[in-house]
Amino acid sequence: MSQQFDVLVIGAGPGGYIAAIRAAQLGFKVACAESNAYDDPKGEPRLGGTCLNVGCIPSKALLASSEEFENAAHHLADHGISAKDVSIDVKKMVARKDEIVTKMTGGIQFLFRKNKITLLKGHASFAGKTAEGYQVKIDGKDAGTVTAKNVIIATGSKARHLPNIPVDNEIICDNEGALKFGATPKKLGVIGAGVIGLELGSVWRRLGADVTILEALPGFLAATDEAVAKEAHKLFTKQGLKINLGVKIGEVKTSKKGVSIAYTDADGKAQTLDCDRLIVSVGRVPNTDKLNLDAIGLKVDERGFIPVDNHTCATSAAGVYAIGDVVRGPMLAHKAEDEGVMVAEILAGQKPHIDYNCIPWVIYTSPEIAWVGKTEQQLKAEGRAYKPGQFPFAANGRALGMGAADGFVKVLADANTDEILGVHIVAAAASDLIAEAAVAMEFKAAAEDIGRVCHPHPSLSEVMREAALATDKRALNM
Repeated sequence: MSQQFDVLVIGAGPGGYIAAIRAAQLGFKVACAESNAYDDPKGEPRLGGTCLNVGCIPSKALLASSEEFENAAHHLADHGISAKDVSIDVKKMVARKDEIVTKMTGGIQFLFRKNKITLLKGHASFAGKTAEGYQVKIDGKDAGTVTAKNVIIATGSKARHLPNIPVDNEIICDNEGALKFGATPKKLGVIGAGVIGLELGSVWRRLGADVTILEALPGFLAATDEAVAKEAHKLFTKQGLKINLGVKIGEVKTSKKGVSIAYTDADGKAQTLDCDRLIVSVGRVPNTDKLNLDAIGLKVDERGFIPVDNHTCATSAAGVYAIGDVVRGPMLAHKAEDEGVMVAEILAGQKPHIDYNCIPWVIYTSPEIAWVGKTEQQLKAEGRAYKPGQFPFAANGRALGMGAADGFVKVLADANTDEILGVHIVAAAASDLIAEAAVAMEFKAAAEDIGRVCHPHPSLSEVMREAALATDKRALNM
């Protein structure tokens, strides 16, 4: 007789492992299946998914290391500190990143044991349904078939590759290969000016690489507020990133010397970029192709996503839910986590909800970019009356003392009700500052609410308050 569970989670990424933990907290008998070893030396499945193993966490470790190097090499003199012969040991930097990842994956294993979650080591796919529940086949170390009353699909996504550009993760890399460089390339090409391209391009630019980014879209960071995109483009260009917009990629050739990319620029002129390595970062696609969804009557849409109810993440198969990167909405780890919690609580009879308009976005460049809610161009397109308020970090004492005076906070509020509709930040600590905006919007706060909350002085958070006050033209320090 196969093992039986109340809840089986397929995938142990941010959405999957959090869903498993919350379901276990609520009293369910839970299992979680994971097969990806992410280069584990023993071939053991590693928990945490793309985010922890080859995404969010390792990239932020490299970003932190590269920022420390750049500060020591170029910016400490402003503080009266002399640092000579500053060098970087790339292999040690990468090893530090790997240690952090290993520690974090081990932490999830501890949480599974603590919450009595059964880890099924192997690839899970549907085999059918019986009166007892869904039959799921496990191929791997824990080979066999298990039964579950409810299944949560949380298999995440993988890097999208371009046709005729073979990724070998040596010379031509996706996000995984770009995290494992053994040395700083002299010339680095990046296809795609999105989150991954900008973050990884920034890492290697700080460490000395000549970085050129090729972006097919005519505009820069189209998903962000126009004021943010304009400021970020100016700052990144000043830092040394070469950003080419509106290009069309042609033939890509590799040789012993590196890689050559033929492309047409925005003016229609033929160009060639020769570099040591190339990073391809043109988005991600959902991991749904090997789940054998047909066995339970499920179909994916034309882009490979699993259709779900917008309020519950339920699929058309009763008792089967899908969360995170395999469903509609932003491919963000924290969005997947919240959906995992929501589904577990729905299974327990609770009535949770997610306001997708209040999910914050972050790009971990320097300065960071973060936003939540509507952009100014979206509000204009909707015809909604709004009032903007903006305040620069250049007028903030804490930012000046930190040497982090670039950027601003922009608040958009309803012209009639004063409800906060969107907040957009370019700043050294934007990823932390945006949380205040997300909380405010979840509680339908007005700009005046933030303006009347006492913020610590001196702090970067004061800029949030000033921007909120600026929506009524009453900023106090400008």
